Amino acid sequence: MEFQLPSAASVAVNPTQQEMRAWVEAYMSNITVTEFDNINYKAAVKARLADSTFFITDVENHKNRMSRSEYEAWAAKQDAYIADKDMILIEGYIGPDPTFRTGCRLYIERTQANIPAMQQQLYFPKDDAWTPEFTVIYTPGLMAPGKPDDRLILVDDDNYVTRVLGSDYFGESKMGGLRMWNHLVYEQGGLALHSGLKTFPDVDGEEKVALILGLSGTGKTTTTFRQQLGSLPVQDDFNALFSGGKVYASENGCFAKTFGLDPDDEPSIYGGTTRPDAWLENTWVSPEGKVDFFNDSDTKNGRSTFPLANIRHRDPNHLPPANYVLLLNRNQTIIPAIAKLKREQAAAYFMLGETIGTSAGGRAEAGKSLRVPGTNPFFFDNDALMGNRFLELLDTMPDLEVYLMNTGRVGGPEGDERSKKVKIRHSSSAIEGFVTGSIEWVEDPDFGYFVAASLPGFDDPDLLQPKKMYEAQGRADEYDALVAKLKAERVEYMTTFPGLDPSIINAI
Repeated sequence: MEFQLPSAASVAVNPTQQEMRAWVEAYMSNITVTEFDNINYKAAVKARLADSTFFITDVENHKNRMSRSEYEAWAAKQDAYIADKDMILIEGYIGPDPTFRTGCRLYIERTQANIPAMQQQLYFPKDDAWTPEFTVIYTPGLMAPGKPDDRLILVDDDNYVTRVLGSDYFGESKMGGLRMWNHLVYEQGGLALHSGLKTFPDVDGEEKVALILGLSGTGKTTTTFRQQLGSLPVQDDFNALFSGGKVYASENGCFAKTFGLDPDDEPSIYGGTTRPDAWLENTWVSPEGKVDFFNDSDTKNGRSTFPLANIRHRDPNHLPPANYVLLLNRNQTIIPAIAKLKREQAAAYFMLGETIGTSAGGRAEAGKSLRVPGTNPFFFDNDALMGNRFLELLDTMPDLEVYLMNTGRVGGPEGDERSKKVKIRHSSSAIEGFVTGSIEWVEDPDFGYFVAASLPGFDDPDLLQPKKMYEAQGRADEYDALVAKLKAERVEYMTTFPGLDPSIINAI
């Protein structure tokens, strides 16, 4: 039975972008019209609220659980709050393919009209066949005293309803739908991947597909939108992978980080962000409207949304099977710029999900070494299910190539004069190398994966073989100690997931 929305004083159904902009300018404070004639909103909440996110279940060993009885009490409070409010209802699809798309809707206070305007850019348009399957009910004005940060994100996968209380950060609207999509995709035999997707047209006579997995802020969107060999972006954040490499996209727009946005390094994202119809959030803007993409005095987690139609991209329908999976790891010690994983290692490194946290994950993650299975913090249950499903899918894709890519540094953290940064051009050259088959691979003696002995057009070999770099700097003992520490930590970590296939652990 279709979930019934709470009653409200009034409901504006699918208003236009122009109408929502007028409401933003009429009702909202902390907004600035920028030099690009788009609007930046300075939100009170700067990132996702992981500690405030609860899944509704009575299964006691479920992560971040809330009982259904407590959930119903909070739902009643939210429904009562909405009763005298003017609301906006946005309807559309997650996914464009008629064979696999999900009707989704956002129901939110009109006094926060920037959020539905941004969400409308990410949904695929509603048509006559649309029916609601997912519902996100969003009340930024209703706090949740006593809960982490006095805010709540409540995920009811049994009914595919997410309720957001107290947050004014757009990411909770976006992830409200996609988090439930994780559950739906898994139930239908696939796996939702926190990934970008790009295609390489006419390489060796056929179009090839790359999935780029990474935590927010680790270069996933940049890697997806950076052009190599005529590549075109398809999707920047979530895709569904099914047996045989079948891939489905999810969103009709882009949700991009704006800190450090440079027109030379990221021309597509810059172009999409600097149009009047883009929406900005927590990007630094002067009172006069001057945008400074390199000012992080407020936060590094500035964001923009814009329709993919505003930039060159590949139509998300009728995609060929996946050829490549890239696992992004923003490391700062001994991970090479590019490594090719053996088949038995792919699921293991997928489960490790190693990186350095960024501001996208909030203060608790920024700058810290993290392990997030699948680089997907939005999975709905025991992460072992995700690793086992990825292993099952790999068995149906014998020709899939899986790569580990470091988008951080080699040799030490920023400020260590012995370290070197893996720059955007380095990652781009590495991608060109494996797509064209021009990399000469050798087996790494410590980790067993393959590293590049040579890569045409790559200007710093130290980034390709960190072991040699450390040895040349007289740091061989330091390197060996890091190898031993990393191996021990990885095995210990992998044994914490009940039910994980032993072959995944044994591949470390």
